[in-house]
Amino acid sequence: MELSRRVFSALAGTTVLGLALGGSVSGGAVPASGAPGPVPTGPAPAPPGADGVRHRIAFDRHSLLVDGRRLVLWAGELQPFRLPSPSLWRDVLQKMRAHGFNAVGVPLAWNQHSPAPGHYDFTGVRDLDLFLRTAAETGLYVVLRPGPHIGADVDAGGLPGWLTAAGTDARTAGPAYLRHADEWLTRVNAVVARHQYTRGTGTVLLYRLDAPRPDALARLREKVRADGIDVPLLHDDSPLARGETHRGADAAGARRVHLAHLADGVTLHDVGTAFGGTSWGWLAAPSAPTPTYDPAAAIDEARRPTERLAPLHQIGHLLRHVPDFARLDEAPAVRAGDARIQVRHLANPDTGAEVYVLRNDSAAAVTSTLPLGGTDVPVTVPARDARMLAAGLDLGGGRKLAHATVQPMLTLGVGRLDIAAFVGRAGEMAHLVLDCPEEPWPTRLDEEAAWAYDKEQLHVTVPLGADGLARVRVRSGGSDRTLLLLFADDATSLRLWPYETPSGKGLVYGPALLRDASLDGSTVRLTGDMVDAYGLEVWAPRGITDVTWNGRAVATSVSRAQSLRSRRPLPGVTEPALPALDGWRRRDENPEAEPGYDDSGWTVADRRTSYSTTRVPEEQPVLFADDYGYHYGDVWYRGRLTGAAGLESVSLTAATGARGMLMAWLDGEPLGTHDVARQDGKGTWSDTAGFLVPERLRERLGGGRPHSPVLSVLVRRTQRGQDDGRAARGLTSVVFRGASPAVHWRVRGAVAPDPVRGPLNNGGLYGERKGWHLPGYDDGGWESVSLPRADRRQGVTWYRTVFRLDVPPDVDASVGLAFDDDPARDYRVQVFLNGWNMGEYVNGGKSPQRTLVLPNGILRTRAAANTLALAVLAGGGTPAGPGSVRLTLLGSAAGGVPVAPVASPGRREP
Repeated sequence: MELSRRVFSALAGTTVLGLALGGSVSGGAVPASGAPGPVPTGPAPAPPGADGVRHRIAFDRHSLLVDGRRLVLWAGELQPFRLPSPSLWRDVLQKMRAHGFNAVGVPLAWNQHSPAPGHYDFTGVRDLDLFLRTAAETGLYVVLRPGPHIGADVDAGGLPGWLTAAGTDARTAGPAYLRHADEWLTRVNAVVARHQYTRGTGTVLLYRLDAPRPDALARLREKVRADGIDVPLLHDDSPLARGETHRGADAAGARRVHLAHLADGVTLHDVGTAFGGTSWGWLAAPSAPTPTYDPAAAIDEARRPTERLAPLHQIGHLLRHVPDFARLDEAPAVRAGDARIQVRHLANPDTGAEVYVLRNDSAAAVTSTLPLGGTDVPVTVPARDARMLAAGLDLGGGRKLAHATVQPMLTLGVGRLDIAAFVGRAGEMAHLVLDCPEEPWPTRLDEEAAWAYDKEQLHVTVPLGADGLARVRVRSGGSDRTLLLLFADDATSLRLWPYETPSGKGLVYGPALLRDASLDGSTVRLTGDMVDAYGLEVWAPRGITDVTWNGRAVATSVSRAQSLRSRRPLPGVTEPALPALDGWRRRDENPEAEPGYDDSGWTVADRRTSYSTTRVPEEQPVLFADDYGYHYGDVWYRGRLTGAAGLESVSLTAATGARGMLMAWLDGEPLGTHDVARQDGKGTWSDTAGFLVPERLRERLGGGRPHSPVLSVLVRRTQRGQDDGRAARGLTSVVFRGASPAVHWRVRGAVAPDPVRGPLNNGGLYGERKGWHLPGYDDGGWESVSLPRADRRQGVTWYRTVFRLDVPPDVDASVGLAFDDDPARDYRVQVFLNGWNMGEYVNGGKSPQRTLVLPNGILRTRAAANTLALAVLAGGGTPAGPGSVRLTLLGSAAGGVPVAPVASPGRREP
């Protein structure tokens, strides 16, 4: 997702730029009062929901304006198609909301929904209506990106495989493409129109257009408006500054990027993939071929926080809870004492608050002085990192922040208490200075803090990370409100959870996650997750005296910090036991390699022209898989040769995505296996494998009786690049030496798409076509084996087992499938869980990924059976596994969300 100032359409096109449904369309600021002039600094809008009220959306150069209030959009992307368990959508959306996101970017992959022209499926793991309802219930705005082309490291950028053979260039003005693209958008828009925030029926706030050329923009805008989409439309060529971060940025990189965006005045902040997820099935593009997508995402594939999350959590809550940051202008330049620290100076014209963004691109930490409020303040910026400081912030009760060496995270008014939280790196000494014309009455609530009052300023110093959260209470005769200062390092900040209720705001400290907070009379009811045993501390609106956690009463007492504090830690999670994987059954496949195999039902490959951008070799038929309707997964070829006497060698050229391979047999004899390793660009790997015909086989071909041998070839990894979806996949050329046989080719890939799991789940392996990967298949006649194995054969071997998990209902356990083996053993494994293709493991050091995540819902965790099937492809050059295969616990928490089983139908007898 790429959100930005440039994301809106041109400023002159107000019908695209901003929509104010109260009767006017606006591309500029409209104060809540309706009076002329800019919208002043003030509280952000309440969290969104399907509230039945019409809403106005506009913007100015500082922020979005929702019903006349400033909204700084802090959006992270969750790709629903990379989380094939609808129950877990709620889990991740709740985590995003708790960690400071106020919007979710939602790309839609056309290829997930459309197995064939005119056929669309929005059920099960593709239920867009359910996702949008869940986002609204979670309180997140939605930035929708329906494509048709989305990129997103998805096969063909999300375009369906059948489009490659539809006789049209994608993303052009060609009538055939526009007809198909319009049909897709019509189906999507029929769902989206029911969930628009402007109508009060959902939280879809913005709609992103895929307009690769200016001449397409007007037509596309007219199309979506005619479909009833009336929220503001975004597109890439707008004159507003881009505010995105790239996949894979670490914590320091995320700080540098997003604080720079803040200094640049970015209107819409895009943090990239908030949740990485799984490229299951044949979803992945060659640009990201492993099953795990973006392991550096804020929330990883196993739904755990990563290193990158802390700065996003802090900035997100800052933009939500400190209104000064919604309207910042460039201020007079300020220089640090050391030129290696770059400084951007900003100020809020309404409140006078000042913001300093410091950046250090050098390889060493730099300590220097910075003039803050007339005082040279020593500051340190770690290597290749950034930090943000503030001065002049109103902390409530008329108290002003003179300056601080730590970053503000939030300010809240809770009852008669004002809370201000500040964050920094562990091991730093935080120094905060308050302007206090009257001498205050500070109280150190934790041993680490110290304070001193001098020249009408209160100086507070706290070492960060020494013992969790540090608290300092400040009272003074000039205000009847108490100020509570909180200091946290990165790890501790991830235990701070602001929340909002109709009766006011509050704050929770301690749990691993706060999912929800609601008030019921004098009780605040909290739900969330605990990992380790930890105390619970709650600041709640006035009148609240009791606390429940996940439905159970918590014994509390009132602390000196005016919080309700649990008298004992809440218990952590008891890690569930995982069973060993045994009871394996084994069976060889690839009968397609045998000369007598009946391929009469296969597709005849005799075309001479192709829709592909790849050139068809002269005097050869088209062998490209897409031209014969095989778009995903493995593809088999069988060529019956006439006149093969004297044949010495066969050269096979194949085009694949990343980590492609081919295997070849002649007359049932293995010729060899070849990894496709040469990249041609735009996501295509193309390589030629030369195989010598063994002497014994040449003698057979040259015998006295007529003989029509069969050349059998298996090609793996037919994924398409996201920028060149029409490049050929599969075999592209076959050259013979020593003879010039005539060849009659047939080709076979995946059978009809799985009606539940979708078109990208299955490939063309024999076992897949026969249902060997599905629950309920009768494998009683298969060989009973144990692992590890050391088979040495070229081809495909299947292993199946059934196992049961019994995870307690109040525990959310994330489970993976781990592989361990000697890297000298060369093979790869396609993993199927309850019939769902969870991705490929590659042994031999060719892939860094040794553990595949098994999403709950597809994985039955509540005393239910799970069918695990492994399709092992091996070249025969080394002993092949699988080696050790085991379940591994990736993370667990006491809490979670209810998880409904994902439909996983078994094999049906023909």
